[in-house]
Amino acid sequence: MLEIGQKAPDFTLPDQDGKPVTLKDYRGQKIVLYFYPKDMTSGCTKQACSFSELYPQFREKGAVVLGVSKDSVASHKKFEEKYGLPFRLLSDEGLEAIKAYDVWQEKSNYGKKYMGIVRTTYLIDEEGKILKAFGKVKAADNPGQMLAEL
Repeated sequence: MLEIGQKAPDFTLPDQDGKPVTLKDYRGQKIVLYFYPKDMTSGCTKQACSFSELYPQFREKGAVVLGVSKDSVASHKKFEEKYGLPFRLLSDEGLEAIKAYDVWQEKSNYGKKYMGIVRTTYLIDEEGKILKAFGKVKAADNPGQMLAEL
C-alpha cells in the first residue's frame, strides 16, 4: 500500500464510456479512489451501490468517487447501467494503476494462491497527495467509512 503524504501516481484510463480519465483532471477536488476485484460480484456490487447511495453527500463535501478494476470498458458499462451508478468506473486491463497503487497482490482462496486486486481505497487531497489509505476494506462498510473521513 502507498504511504500517506506521498504524491498519488497519475494515470490515464478509459471509463465505462471509453472516455479517458486522468487523475490530475481532478486537481482541486478530493478523490475517493477505490480498487475492487470484479464487476457484478456480490461484494463489489454492495460496495458500488453503497457509494452510489452516498454519492450526493460525497459531492456536497467536494469529493469525487472513482472505481477501478481490471474489467473491460464493456463490463463496466453493464455494471453502471444495471445498478445506475453515478460515478466513473475505470478499466485497467493492463494493470497500470492497479500496480502503481500496490493493490495487485497474492491472494489465497481455499488454499489456492493467485494474483488479484486487494480491495483498497485511497483518499487523495486537492493537490494530489494521499491523505488516507485503507487496505482489505469491508465492501459494505467502506463507503460510509470514506464519507466519515471527509
